[in-house]
Amino acid sequence: MRRVLTLSTAFLLLGALPPAGATERTGEVVAAWNDTVLSLAREEDGFLTLKGLRTAAMGHLAMHDALNHVDARFETYLPVETLDSAPQADPLAAAVQAGYDVALDQYPDRAETLGAFRERWLGGEADDAARASGVELGHAAARAVLGARRGDGWNGEAEYRWHPMGPGVYAEFNEHSNTPEGFVFGAGWAVARPFLLPAADAFRSPPPPAIDSPEYTAAFAEVKEVGRHESATRTADQTHLAMWWKDFAENSHNRLARSLVASDGLELWRTARLFALLETALYDSYVNVFYNKFFYNHWRPFTAIRWADKDGNPDTEVDAGWNNLHHHTYAFPSYPSAHGTVCAAAMTVIADTFGDDRPFTMETREVDGAGPMSEKIRMEPSTRSFPSFADAAMECALSRVYLGIHFRYDSVAGNRLGRLIGLYELATSLRPLPEEGSTANAPSTRPAASPGMP
Repeated sequence: MRRVLTLSTAFLLLGALPPAGATERTGEVVAAWNDTVLSLAREEDGFLTLKGLRTAAMGHLAMHDALNHVDARFETYLPVETLDSAPQADPLAAAVQAGYDVALDQYPDRAETLGAFRERWLGGEADDAARASGVELGHAAARAVLGARRGDGWNGEAEYRWHPMGPGVYAEFNEHSNTPEGFVFGAGWAVARPFLLPAADAFRSPPPPAIDSPEYTAAFAEVKEVGRHESATRTADQTHLAMWWKDFAENSHNRLARSLVASDGLELWRTARLFALLETALYDSYVNVFYNKFFYNHWRPFTAIRWADKDGNPDTEVDAGWNNLHHHTYAFPSYPSAHGTVCAAAMTVIADTFGDDRPFTMETREVDGAGPMSEKIRMEPSTRSFPSFADAAMECALSRVYLGIHFRYDSVAGNRLGRLIGLYELATSLRPLPEEGSTANAPSTRPAASPGMP
């Protein structure tokens, strides 16, 4: 039986990071690689597959591992074959080569763009021994991570069995989701192999409320009113945040992390660790939350409100013409909120580096007007400010209620699940090494989680 990791246990396992003092290099190169690779992913498939996020996770893990074989400050993801010259290797060359190799493996048709990135940071092949050793180490780190992730099922498929229409059961609305009839998104994500979680089903959210319960009735009434297209009670700020948070976390949270790295001048090793944990937390959150979604197969507000006269709850009132704020519903089950989950996991990781009590501002200039690939609309204003990363994560989750695509309990459960995933990964992976007696090839040791969440 796999061991349950509670929130309190996760907090106890978290260690204090070494102080971010002055070091020989900042993490600018890591942030630049992140921007380059995610731009390629966005151009290729708009993050509608896991390819770009998986590539980012593999590349950042390889960069992290390469650096920690030059100077062991954190646990590595994997052991890399020992190189006699690793301690004398140029860390910049090691990190750049590791990231370059992973990206080129995944995007071979973008060799020119990736080659320009490598040239910018390394200036071509260097003659000195330290640079050559760094390049060799980068090759080794990339090979190790790519090999470990071979056959991980990131692009696999899983059969989805439609259930007869009934209270609380996910139903198709292909015209509203603008998808082919019989299409369900993300079933394969639910069975992909995570990076740092022990399995796709590592954590299971508690079940959603019964359809005849007071909790469901209250959530139904709330989203029916504040999530409708023309709401009499949704404020202008709630409308703004509902649309502003639509940007995928792969865009928004990486953009935030890059800006914080730049503003703080975060050093190279801590930046590499930050992005390695951020990308793996995002990827693992999608896998785990989609496992939960298909386990519970819970319906969306769009179906619930239009079918309320058949739900067996005398306190819910049907509205056959109801529509949500952006006239779109995503084609997969509702509970828990995926956006709430990934936002919370990402913000938990970011807070670990920068401190949760730090005020900050995020910028999102444009979002999809409706579903993916719909016309973009500009956000005015383009920024929102927050007193803490936890506050931002909760606003992100609740934005889906005001958008009209989730019940409040979807959002709250997603926020809780994402925070648990983030804490678990921080507590078990890429942890700071003791200053004395550390070993460069010490991979992370990750205790097993349990399908049952506390």
